[in-house]
Amino acid sequence: MAAIFRLEQNPAATAEVLESLGEWLQDQPQLGRMVAVWVRAILMRHPGLDVHLPEVNNLRELKVMLADHWVEWGRECKAEGRQEGRQQGRQEGLQQGEALALQKLLAKRFGAVTPAVLEAIAHASPEQIEIWLDRLLDAENMEAVFAP
Repeated sequence: MAAIFRLEQNPAATAEVLESLGEWLQDQPQLGRMVAVWVRAILMRHPGLDVHLPEVNNLRELKVMLADHWVEWGRECKAEGRQEGRQQGRQEGLQQGEALALQKLLAKRFGAVTPAVLEAIAHASPEQIEIWLDRLLDAENMEAVFAP
C-alpha cells in the first residue's frame, strides 16, 4: 500500500515502485494483476500525465509499456518546472513593480516617504498594494492612503 501511495504522490517514481511491487508480488500473480490494473488507473487519471495505456495482465507488462513514457514524462516535468518558475518570476516582478510604483507615486504626490511607510509597503500583500494604489488617486494626504 505504501508503494501505491508513493506512486500517487510522485509518478516520477513509477519505475522504482513497479520494480519493488514486481518483486514483492511475484508469488501472487492474481494480486499482481490487480495491483497492475490499479497502478494503470492511477497513472491514467493523474492530471500531470497525458498517458493512455491498454489493459494489462501483470506488473511486468505495465513496466514494459511505461518504459517509453518515462523519458517523455521526464522531459515534460522539466518543462513544466521551467514554465512554473518563469510564471512565478513574472508574478514576483509584477508585485515588486507595483510596490515600487506606489513608493514613487507617494513621493511625487506627498513628498518624502517615511521609513515606516516603506516598511509597510515591503511587507504588504499584492492585494493591499492595489488597495493603496487605488486610494492614492483620491487621498488628500499620505495618512489617508494607509488608513484602515
